[in-house]
Amino acid sequence: MSGVIADPAGAPAVIVFYVSGHAFGHAARIIEIINAVSAAAPGTAIVVRTAAAKWLFDVTVRAPIEFHAVQCDTGVIQSDSLHLDIPRSIHEAWQFMATLDDRAEVEAAFLRARGATLVVGDLPPLAFAAAYRAGVPSVAVGNFTWDWIYAGYREAMAEAPGLIPAIRGAYRCASLTLRLPLWGGFEDWASPIVDLPFVARHSRRSPADVRQELGITDGRRVVLVSFGGLGIAGLPLDGLAAIDGYAVVTTGHGLEHSGGVPAGVRVLDDRDVYARGLRYEDLVRAADVVVTKPGYGIIAECLANDTAMLYTSRGPFAEYDVLVSAMPRFVRCRFLGHDSLYSGRWQAHLDALLAQPDPLEHPRTDGAAIAASYLLRRWDQS
Repeated sequence: MSGVIADPAGAPAVIVFYVSGHAFGHAARIIEIINAVSAAAPGTAIVVRTAAAKWLFDVTVRAPIEFHAVQCDTGVIQSDSLHLDIPRSIHEAWQFMATLDDRAEVEAAFLRARGATLVVGDLPPLAFAAAYRAGVPSVAVGNFTWDWIYAGYREAMAEAPGLIPAIRGAYRCASLTLRLPLWGGFEDWASPIVDLPFVARHSRRSPADVRQELGITDGRRVVLVSFGGLGIAGLPLDGLAAIDGYAVVTTGHGLEHSGGVPAGVRVLDDRDVYARGLRYEDLVRAADVVVTKPGYGIIAECLANDTAMLYTSRGPFAEYDVLVSAMPRFVRCRFLGHDSLYSGRWQAHLDALLAQPDPLEHPRTDGAAIAASYLLRRWDQS
């Protein structure tokens, strides 16, 4: 497969997206790329195969898609957004990759039957192994690779010596890579690499409009608690309600709680947010500060929507160090330790964060449109 060639003629493309089911970040950025593809070429058939939450695609994809619930990888096993089970993560990944050949044959048969013209993977190895077997070109999209993540767990990896070679073998089948900022793990990558700007979700609503919709009209600053699809348990809601000058907002997937919700804290149902005509990026734009753990998606959204970030440690995950070292250049950010996070001692950290000057760098955030332009080129499948 020799790469991309422009060819505006021919039948409409059928692009099959394989998306990691790990948390929300992979799905969120692929959805932005799907929306950009559909906007640029409305006749393109979009197929999604993933274990990520279907409702997220239902409420955020702006064009018809064909959705299949398929496990593409195992990611990292977590009890919530901050607590990882490393031995189980390696065990599950090795069990999955040990059956990769059989899984890839099944997926290749699907690709042939569906008439796929291109496979896009963020970034499960299965996508590229299946595309290779089906004779279909494939594009890798992402900011990290799973072999790089797993290699950081040296003790656990002793139980799965074949895991990293198996992942790297599948990755070598990719035809092209669209690499996102804040990357790690591509040092020995086989396919050509194109570096993209950030893929980010941009709010189309004004902060004042969103705050009005949420009933926050008293001039307080807004804090959005955002811990992705896995959420977080054990935050002291009463303590958060007592933070002077701030209103705290989160969504149902971001916070597990029991009992009543005190005044000053709003726990929103995810589907209700979208039913009101809002999107998650609107909440980010309306917030002065997002309290979160570092991940590509939330960093990109804070950058795109000019929101500060108060972040905590996410546990041993190779991506963390890359993100934390880079993000102060373009996002106002400050570290919040777990002790302060779970005790509700946020006041001084919030005040100090918002007193910081604006960052010096303003990177581009139009990566979705650029990615779409590559995906919509015709491919030489020889």
